[in-house]
Amino acid sequence: MKIALIGYGKMGKAIEKIALERGHEIVSVIEVDNRDDFHSEAFGTADVAIEFSIPAAAFDNFKACFAANIPVVAGTTGWLERRDEVRSICEREGKTFFYASNYSIGVNLFFAVNRYLARLMNGFPAYDVRLSETHHIHKLDAPSGTALTLADDLIAQLYRKKQWTLHQTGHTDDLVIDAIREGEVPGIHEVTYESETDCLCLKHSAKNRAGFALGAVLAAEFTVGKKGWLGMEDLLQLGNY
Repeated sequence: MKIALIGYGKMGKAIEKIALERGHEIVSVIEVDNRDDFHSEAFGTADVAIEFSIPAAAFDNFKACFAANIPVVAGTTGWLERRDEVRSICEREGKTFFYASNYSIGVNLFFAVNRYLARLMNGFPAYDVRLSETHHIHKLDAPSGTALTLADDLIAQLYRKKQWTLHQTGHTDDLVIDAIREGEVPGIHEVTYESETDCLCLKHSAKNRAGFALGAVLAAEFTVGKKGWLGMEDLLQLGNY
């Protein structure tokens, strides 16, 4: 498989390593200073583009891939206010787009467990829930895309929560998210249910970037030959959880 990498920071380099180990070829690497390469012959040979850049550039990067008719595997977060536009392009023009807020296999299993536990907790109103996420100081968006996925799933499944907030408001139907930035932490996410008598905590802690990189390459392998909007639920067949 021929892969174009859009963004060549720590994640881009980790993805390159995993892709080469799995026998794939990197045919183009695009960063902020060589965006003209979107129009290059090398980029046009790619079977798929894997995009891990910055929120401000993500949407334009997606459009450049669509213009070249190259499927996109997107890992950048912080651009989701334009999600409906991207989905509409996929439906209207037959483009291919795979998005996940987090490509770690473990995190996506965590998502499934979070949804299931939230449904169970509808029967136990004595437990309040809060969410925390900790990342390295270089991360540009807060809350993280992963935290937003967890929050959206909690709000959809747990009837007593209506919206999320980054600040304690005193409203019992608010889901509070604590977004912490420190050191070089790859990513820690916790969902905590607490009553007057005990505490139940779901936690995922990433050890390094390798799990995210592997998931992105698996997503790229899955995406080739498919059409439309795709996600980790399709790849891992987690739709019923």
